[in-house]
Amino acid sequence: MVLSLQGLIPIPLREKVMAGKSSIWNNSCVFKKGESVFVQAPSGTGKTTLIHILYGIRTDYEGTVKWGDATLNTLPTNSLANLRKDNISVIFQDLRLFPELTTLENLEAKRRLTNTVTEAQVLEWLARLGIKEKAQSLGRTLSYGEQQRVAIVRALLQPFNWLLMDEPFSHLDKANTARAIELIAEVVQQRNAGMILADLDENNFFPYSQTVIL
Repeated sequence: MVLSLQGLIPIPLREKVMAGKSSIWNNSCVFKKGESVFVQAPSGTGKTTLIHILYGIRTDYEGTVKWGDATLNTLPTNSLANLRKDNISVIFQDLRLFPELTTLENLEAKRRLTNTVTEAQVLEWLARLGIKEKAQSLGRTLSYGEQQRVAIVRALLQPFNWLLMDEPFSHLDKANTARAIELIAEVVQQRNAGMILADLDENNFFPYSQTVIL
């Protein structure tokens, strides 16, 4: 599935976007399935806005976002839900776990909807990320780094052609970042998927096929 952007301008950032230069805003971009794209986004340039637009939870923009043949802001609600369910997964910067559910309950809520992996696989992934012992801990009791790892596992529990990531390792140390990178790369490769990672600073988390400046 190809992602195409044409003349994309977030309305709240219009003045800033039009005054600067960007490889994405008010430009034409095509990203092909299987590509690993790093979006370097200095503070204030709309990094999280971009991820939210691509996932379809913000519509306050001009221009066109197309996933394959589907124009994002013209999709009926059920078609948008199906697009996400089958093709797009996301790791939000603010994580969005349910604080009153346990780690496993947070993950099971997604896993049972998609039936993509087994519960045993979920526990294996938690172990690989060093948080299996937190499976029965409430979301609100987890550290931010632990929550971030749960959010990473959750994003891998569904089918996807594209994985969107907004500062996915911001609260992880080097060792835990390395474990998370290894797991993400493995699952993305298995699914022949593409990824878009947006972050503030230059990095070499993955062997990117493209680096663009927001």
